Amino acid sequence: MAPGILILNGQNFYISARDGFRRIFEIAKHGKVRIMPYQSDTIANIINRLNIQYFMPDIQREFVWHQEQVVKLFDSIMRGYPISSFLFWEVKQENRYSLDIYKFTDNYIQDSKHNDKAFLEGVLQPMLVLDGQQRLTSLLIGLKGSYTIKKKYLRYDDPRAWVAQRLYLDLMKDPKATNQFNDEDIHYGLKFFEFDPKSEDGHHWFQVGHILDFDDDDNFDEFKSEENDRLPDNTTKKQEKLVDMNLDRLYRAIWKNAVISYYVETDQDYDRILDIFIRANDGGTKLSKSDLLLSMVTSKFKGFNAREEIYDFVDRLNKDLPRRNNFDKDFIMKACLVLSDLPVQYKISNFSNQNLALIEKDWTSIKDSIERGVSLVNTFGIDRDTLTSANALIPIIYYLFWHQDTNLVELTPSNVRNASRIRTWLTAALLNNVFGGQSDQVLTEARNVLKDNRTQEDYPVGPLNNEISKMHRNTFFDETTIEDFLWIKYGRQQTFLALSLLYDENKWGTISFQQDHIFPRALFTQENMDKAGISSDRQKDYLEWMNCIGNLQLLLPKENQEKLAQPFDIWIHTRDVCFKKRHMIPLDESLYKFEKFDEFVMEREAFIGDRLKDLFAPSSINEGI
Repeated sequence: MAPGILILNGQNFYISARDGFRRIFEIAKHGKVRIMPYQSDTIANIINRLNIQYFMPDIQREFVWHQEQVVKLFDSIMRGYPISSFLFWEVKQENRYSLDIYKFTDNYIQDSKHNDKAFLEGVLQPMLVLDGQQRLTSLLIGLKGSYTIKKKYLRYDDPRAWVAQRLYLDLMKDPKATNQFNDEDIHYGLKFFEFDPKSEDGHHWFQVGHILDFDDDDNFDEFKSEENDRLPDNTTKKQEKLVDMNLDRLYRAIWKNAVISYYVETDQDYDRILDIFIRANDGGTKLSKSDLLLSMVTSKFKGFNAREEIYDFVDRLNKDLPRRNNFDKDFIMKACLVLSDLPVQYKISNFSNQNLALIEKDWTSIKDSIERGVSLVNTFGIDRDTLTSANALIPIIYYLFWHQDTNLVELTPSNVRNASRIRTWLTAALLNNVFGGQSDQVLTEARNVLKDNRTQEDYPVGPLNNEISKMHRNTFFDETTIEDFLWIKYGRQQTFLALSLLYDENKWGTISFQQDHIFPRALFTQENMDKAGISSDRQKDYLEWMNCIGNLQLLLPKENQEKLAQPFDIWIHTRDVCFKKRHMIPLDESLYKFEKFDEFVMEREAFIGDRLKDLFAPSSINEGI
């Protein structure tokens, strides 16, 4: 059905094209109903107004679409598919300066670009986009901007890792040649490139944004003629027709077809606008729960701009602390709910004015506690490369929230004891995936335990473990979890965490350690194993155990460099007995030979199992681990 505004008994209800008649029947059980029609315009006209007349309200989330979604949107437009309706809010002139308003992003940087603030001097009739921000931003990026991605395997702080790409259309791609039985296929040759791609081997690339250069038919026809003259001499008649057809299709899609169907809301009541915004965004790439809460917080907080404050705080946690982290606003929003003793679940009913006022009142303490908690776990060597669940930090942050004078950094007996307790508890919780999946119940029950122990000086590891175990999740190690622990492999996100439990070291965040194979990987070739007289069945075990915890240790970089690929039975004699004890190396030197590798691993695994049992025994927990 066509989108519009349903008017019932003098009240407006937003009806999108995807709602259909079911929503109308739900709303209009009594009274007369009429639908106010939408207006329509071309993509070119709307895009040329972005950041000039059309802007974003502060309750909007940031851009979240991937390149594939941008390509799919343009493909849908080229194929003549509807792209759903839009909802705009016309802000009256007298209200322009009472709102925090932002520009659309044109040059997007993957996972890090924030929207710039807009200033409306001279903008007499601003329009704010309530529904359609992701689509309009995608159109702006594709036609006038760029999409910067991070290359794999390069560090975030390496300038070479970041590549700005623009959208191109292969004019020789036949849209009818795509599999007609798969509606998800991209029919048109749309792709992002860093540089102008060469037009060769049956491809002729056109930068999509250049279509905006032709605002009338005569200019466009002249360009098409010139473009045909530039085609290679070996271009076939079919390819010439495809070039002409695809250019025509793009020109009509951007300049001629009234693709943008929109309704303009004129009511100036901000609470009403917030309600419309939440209802309107109940489709497409839905508002995440944290997006919803951030929108509510932004609209209600009076003392500061919550949007900018929270995004700036996320940037500080990720970039300004000694170790690099990878938190997002979801983590901050969830921590706000937990620390304010509000229901952990995201429900509209939980976002009352009274509850939001609690978050605003405690924001300074919340922010301080989060930063102290993140800084603490960074000293454990846990950062964006090893933190498998951000929610696992929230109970620690809650403890710090109620112990404002505790930083666990100064080397007092209490701080050292509690830092050790927290490190061991957190590492076990991460390794056992305690906060994976649906963790709201775990967070709720953990908070209840922490509330009951607010007056206690020590982090309540024992009570926490007892409560969490009732939900069939473990923050300790038994025979089953020890077996899983021993099969953690080299190179995984969990491996450093697992190995760190084997040591009493407490400077993981300030000293760099490297994962090392005790028996070097270079030994595990078939030729070498055959030479050592190892049977084919044992060779399979060797290859399985080569990368497991039983053959891994943590060494200082210099120590690891000195070891290199030396045979273990030679290198180990350069170490003293303290090294062997620290790394749980069996004292039986007959096990240091390569042909005894499997026996070495089994004995070392027994030592590791005993270490974990001792570390998580009730007496150890009660005594401060």
